[in-house]
Amino acid sequence: MVFVLLPFLDVVKRSFTTAVTGEFSGGKNYEAIFQNQAFLLAVKNTVRFTLICIPVLVALGLGTALLLSGLKKGRLFKAVYLLPLAMPTATVTLVWKLVFYKQGFFNLFLTRLGLLTGLWGEVHREYLGTAAAFWVLVGSYIWKNMGYTVVLWLAGLSGISGEMLEAARVDGAGSWQRFWRITLPNLKGSLYTIVILSFLNSFKIYREAYLTAGAYPDQSIYLLQHLFNNWFVNLELDKMAAAAVCTGGVLMSAILALQRLWENG
Repeated sequence: MVFVLLPFLDVVKRSFTTAVTGEFSGGKNYEAIFQNQAFLLAVKNTVRFTLICIPVLVALGLGTALLLSGLKKGRLFKAVYLLPLAMPTATVTLVWKLVFYKQGFFNLFLTRLGLLTGLWGEVHREYLGTAAAFWVLVGSYIWKNMGYTVVLWLAGLSGISGEMLEAARVDGAGSWQRFWRITLPNLKGSLYTIVILSFLNSFKIYREAYLTAGAYPDQSIYLLQHLFNNWFVNLELDKMAAAAVCTGGVLMSAILALQRLWENG
């Protein structure tokens, strides 16, 4: 209540007042943000990023967990997958810059491959300053969050009764039938936790985007957090408060909708 609820209620109050004088302004701040092209662009990019990353992360994590669950030395692979979580964001960003800038390792690899095959010449494509930056950000998010996703899936898989799976196999159920009828239904709790965590973490990708391309990156990776940061720097706290209330409402609505969906599923 002290550190979350009361400060958020203060933000709600500020969303109906002016930034400088604190006078009541009604819904003018909300009207202003929904007419702001930068806000609409940031919302579009954030929604696009979330809708692409979460299904890919969930599917890849489950596939990897299914493969690791059958290995005897699974603990070593768990440590490898959790390594990105321990790496500082600044270090990860530096790695992406070294890989994807104009004279980076990725272009060097493509150049060598083209020369070996004779299919193309030197490659000097700019990634971080073009629309390709969006897919670099997607890859960074999946790489960094794959570890906890795999571990949570493995925890869910370990809770499924082996006797139940063996009985289904004896009864003639194939691998796909066992997965679809037994494994997947028993992973509903894990799926809910992973989707919620992935959804919340997708709003934290701003650090990578900001350190990679600055406060005004390519339009494809201009996210809500960029807009909030720029409004804060310009002391447009009334707009930032209104946008924060809208964002918080959407997040809460999405989480409640997912919870109801899982409870009724």
